[in-house]
Amino acid sequence: MTEPGADPGRAARAPEATTPGSPRLYFDNNATTAVDADVVASMLPFFRERFGNPSSTHALGEDAADAVRGARASVARLIGARSPNEVVFTSGGTESINTAIHATTSIHASISSRRTIVTGTTEHSAVLEPLEALETQGFRVVHVPVDDQGRLTRARLFDALTRDVALVTLLLANNETGVVNELADVGARCRELGVPFHVDAVQAAGKMPLDPRTWNVDLLSISAHKLHGPKGVGALWVREGFACAPLLRGGSQEHRVRPGTENVPAIVGFGRAAESARAFAHDEAARARLAALRDRFERGILERVPGSIVHGAATTRVPNTTNVRFADLDAEALLALFSEAGLFASAGSACHAQARKPSHVLLAMGASEADAAASVRFSLSRHTTPAEIDAALEIVASSCALLAG
Repeated sequence: MTEPGADPGRAARAPEATTPGSPRLYFDNNATTAVDADVVASMLPFFRERFGNPSSTHALGEDAADAVRGARASVARLIGARSPNEVVFTSGGTESINTAIHATTSIHASISSRRTIVTGTTEHSAVLEPLEALETQGFRVVHVPVDDQGRLTRARLFDALTRDVALVTLLLANNETGVVNELADVGARCRELGVPFHVDAVQAAGKMPLDPRTWNVDLLSISAHKLHGPKGVGALWVREGFACAPLLRGGSQEHRVRPGTENVPAIVGFGRAAESARAFAHDEAARARLAALRDRFERGILERVPGSIVHGAATTRVPNTTNVRFADLDAEALLALFSEAGLFASAGSACHAQARKPSHVLLAMGASEADAAASVRFSLSRHTTPAEIDAALEIVASSCALLAG
């Protein structure tokens, strides 16, 4: 984390300084997750013993191709795909999202007059920045507002859905608040109008069941490193029969949607991580256990830190995420104290952690710039324990007391 410079927390000493071998409380799993040990073990042979190129026709290449096929089937089951052939491996969520946007808008730019794109105000930058670029190319982007809980304003959303729309792209679970959007009725309307529908499920995969066909989705993006898989690999689900123009060109890999030699070790690891992620996402009791830990953490903060509130607490969220406003306290200063004490969290999206700007998500929900600057995201994993919750609460409470003076 970048040092906060002149933030007031730098003059204060953390409640308990981290020493070598002391516990590390990782509550930043929406930024990235630790790779599970069995995932690492599954990857290792493909760096040396089984290092073949999947496109090669000899035995070593065929072995690698078989491994990729197995991983593709596992990721397909996680997504809820009808066929593994609907899964396109990419370098991660950002590439999957950009490919989905490019795949639809490039087609419409060449064969139709549709020039409107519908999205939400609380989308990830991997959606918002490509759409900004498309505005310079003659597309009109409609940003649907959200209410104070981060839910899409349904009336505004459905008013925007017309036959002039080239693409609807919406997130399923928000990366900063965990708020889940209801998308089935949106997909049904898109299908009626013949409008392509892309869903950013990067923060939802492995935390809730995915059902893109029932939701009438055409394209869906996920990333391995958000669900205890390796960094540098993701997937784009492309509904069977949906035309998908490639973002890259230069080979026949990945059904020509994403050419280039496959990252076999990462893909194999993704496949193994997808199996565990799917098991958790479909285990109602396991999800409830994680949600109970999150709720216990929230209650502890609300009881111990005066003026604190939880953003989006009144609506459906994925079970691992909470975003807390600490009244009159600077989030960056708090994060510095947390880190020194061995607790790791964030002030929002890791993609903009260096920008020091107020969260566009919280601003869209009606928070003031001061409230946004006083808010911290904590994101648990399916491995988080009650003891870690209790230890984190002690650090949060004592850090807030120290900073408040």
